[in-house]
Amino acid sequence: MTFLHPEFLYYMLPIVIILFALLLSQKEPQANFFSNEVMNKLRVSANTLTLKARNALFFLIAVLIIIALAAPVIKDGKVEVKAKSADIMIALDISDSMLAQDVYPNRLKLAKQKALELLRLAPNERIGVIAFAKNSYLVSPLSFDHEAVRFLLSKLDTSSITEQGTNLMSMLQVVDRSIKNDSKKYLLLLSDGGDSKDFSKEIAFAKAKGIVVFVLGMGTKQGAPIKMSNGEFIKQNGKIIISKLNEKIADLATQTGGVYIQNVNSNQDIKMMLKEIESHSKKKELKSQEIEKYIPLFYFPLGLALLLLLIATSSMSKRVKVEVPSAFIAMLILFNTTSSNAAVMDFMDIREAKQAYEHKQYEKAANMYEHHAKRADSSSAYYNAANAMYKLGKYKEAAKLYEKSYFTKPQERAKMEANLGNAYAKQGDMQNLEKAVKEYEKSLKLVDDKDVRENLEMVKKAIQKKKQQQKKQNKQNKKNKKDKKQNKDNKNQKDNKENKNSQDQNKKDQKKNQQNKESKKSKGKSDKSEKNKDMKSKQQSKDEAKNQKENKKDQKKKEEQKNSKQSEAKKQKEKQNKAKPKEEKAKELKEKAKKEKTSQNMSSANAKPVKVRMSDAEEKKWLKKLNKDQNTYLYMLNKNKMNEDNTNEKPW
Repeated sequence: MTFLHPEFLYYMLPIVIILFALLLSQKEPQANFFSNEVMNKLRVSANTLTLKARNALFFLIAVLIIIALAAPVIKDGKVEVKAKSADIMIALDISDSMLAQDVYPNRLKLAKQKALELLRLAPNERIGVIAFAKNSYLVSPLSFDHEAVRFLLSKLDTSSITEQGTNLMSMLQVVDRSIKNDSKKYLLLLSDGGDSKDFSKEIAFAKAKGIVVFVLGMGTKQGAPIKMSNGEFIKQNGKIIISKLNEKIADLATQTGGVYIQNVNSNQDIKMMLKEIESHSKKKELKSQEIEKYIPLFYFPLGLALLLLLIATSSMSKRVKVEVPSAFIAMLILFNTTSSNAAVMDFMDIREAKQAYEHKQYEKAANMYEHHAKRADSSSAYYNAANAMYKLGKYKEAAKLYEKSYFTKPQERAKMEANLGNAYAKQGDMQNLEKAVKEYEKSLKLVDDKDVRENLEMVKKAIQKKKQQQKKQNKQNKKNKKDKKQNKDNKNQKDNKENKNSQDQNKKDQKKNQQNKESKKSKGKSDKSEKNKDMKSKQQSKDEAKNQKENKKDQKKKEEQKNSKQSEAKKQKEKQNKAKPKEEKAKELKEKAKKEKTSQNMSSANAKPVKVRMSDAEEKKWLKKLNKDQNTYLYMLNKNKMNEDNTNEKPW
């Protein structure tokens, strides 16, 4: 015989022996005053056990329980155990298109729930997780530790990868690298298919690498807009994008030897998918080990301990108070395993929270439930915490906690949706009332309930009343604005009239004053202007006469110089032409006359005009006189010369 857990014997037996040795060495309180003979005579009956005998029985019971905990066994040979598994890699699409809400609550959350359900349904399989969008990342390698895989999977969201998109080729490459030295690799793809319509490259790569793809399509054919965390929808060229399920991704599954299934609200789709994977896959042997087989013997000391406990308790007198050693119980609790301690503490927390809720200590209950929910990620704890917050009147906090809870059963989910609708309705604003209507409708789709239907009708009536009140307020505001505008216009018109009247009177007075001043000034100015005009006209006439005299003098000097030169030239030519005939002389006389005309014209053109300032009226007078009576000397000379030329001209 051997013990599988001898540590209980090493650590617990010495403490129990010391504790009960102290108890057995103690005497009864009456023994300090009376002898044993007297005590036997004073006892009512001698059938009951003494304190020492009873303590001895408890000591034996403790020893037997420790022996049972040490797990006594008898060896019964060896058995060879082989570990087999169909390795399944889960690929989860975390691109922004998975935020579309055409399935409840959205594609990504539903896909995570499906993956978690697969972990529950396949406890003996190695499962890994890959997250992908435009790039792909290995979240968890193939592992039997489903708790760790569950934790990593629950933390994934669209912000885990910065570059958005759907790149299936990079995901297949990661699968190929993470599962090596295998003829077949099994992949469960949870995605909406992205926007690509040709998966020929992915199919060729999967066939070449021996990857069998099973696709669970997330979404619907109708599709839905993609709502971001800030409440806005994704747009392209100013238009809201509608993301739909790409059914062409079924080719990737069927042509690689897998299966394509479209998602449903229940868990039937993931159950069918697991059956298909198990039927297609060949479980490989991971490890074989020889394990010794034992015949357990713990129930013998445990049964004997229970029998002694019955004897010790049945022989107790009603007048004797039996105190169970507290140190013994403390040692049992301390030497228990950590996981069982955690479970006991969680149970105690939940029980305390439930008691607090029943005693209407809602704040305490809410804090305890919420603390437990965050630690254990429990939907029921979030739901209970939300109920406590609702009782406290903190409806916003209650709504947030209801949103975090998720149930798979229709009845539980219907209750949660109904309570969430109540939390929205209690807040009272228009937006929250509309949200409450949606939640009530979701609850009624799952389970038809009279109370929920009545609440829905009440909320709809409240919405109609608020809309009517808003319309009335808008009308009153418009009327008030119109009245204010009319009053302002009337006041402005009155003020303008008064201002105009005052301005007209001021203008009239100013005109009268100006007329009086102008009449006085005009008399003085008229006299002065006449005198100034006369003076100006006299000065201008004098200046013009001087300028004309100077021009005439200059012209005379120039003519005299020319005449002197011409006279000398004539004398020389006459000497030369004395011998010429008369005809040649006549020609020469004509040429001379022409040259004199051109020279006179040039001199008149070269004469510079003199600028004289005068008034417009005076200019008109001078121009009339010049045009009628006065002619320049050169002009008259040229005119007479022309007449002479015409008379003396010869016909040839």
